[in-house]
Amino acid sequence: MTQKYSLSADARSITGRKVKNLRKQGLLPAVVYGANKEPSSISLNSQDFNKIYKEAGSSSLIELSLGDEKINVIAQDPHYDPVSGNLIHVDLIRVRMDKKIRTEIPLEFTGESLAVEQEKGTLVTPYSSLEVECLPRNLVPEIKVDISPLKTFEDQIKISDIDIPEGIEIFAEPEDVIALVEPPRSEEELAELETSTEEQEKEALEKVAGEPEEEKDAEAKEESNGEGDEAKNSDV
Repeated sequence: MTQKYSLSADARSITGRKVKNLRKQGLLPAVVYGANKEPSSISLNSQDFNKIYKEAGSSSLIELSLGDEKINVIAQDPHYDPVSGNLIHVDLIRVRMDKKIRTEIPLEFTGESLAVEQEKGTLVTPYSSLEVECLPRNLVPEIKVDISPLKTFEDQIKISDIDIPEGIEIFAEPEDVIALVEPPRSEEELAELETSTEEQEKEALEKVAGEPEEEKDAEAKEESNGEGDEAKNSDV
């Protein structure tokens, strides 16, 4: 059984751009929804949530205490301030302990590869996370992948080679490669790569310069979605 994290929350009536005042008080605006229940606007202690989210991520259970109610949730869709990088809003999704959920679990690459350390190769990891389905009690913060078998440039680690925690179904082909080591590039290849990268950056800047700036404000999201959106009331 996976570790369950605990967190306290308070109901909130402040919404929209006024939630900036809550953040000044060290509070994090959030919304709880899912499992065919009405969405609830809440506030969390920012420091407490950041500490838990750093460990739990978006693939671990959090037991939320809201008044006299205990709610099992997972955190999703975090919004960060583009300037400060601080977390400014998060969605908490209710889960039913008797119903499987589909989500993504990040991969954590551990160990040392001789092909990287001694042969100066570059570790390539096509997957950073895996789509899974499981009961909430079987969720884990990450799936560990030991890269020590990568001793030469011919070695590969596939989905079928990793240890999948009990009760978790992976939605990927067993033969899919999740880690390998590429040989170091020659000076000619590096020069070509640098030229290509510069051209791509120039094209990207020209494209951005011709487009209007988009708003990505969490408060605007609350206002436009109305927090009571029936779409958020679906069974999770």
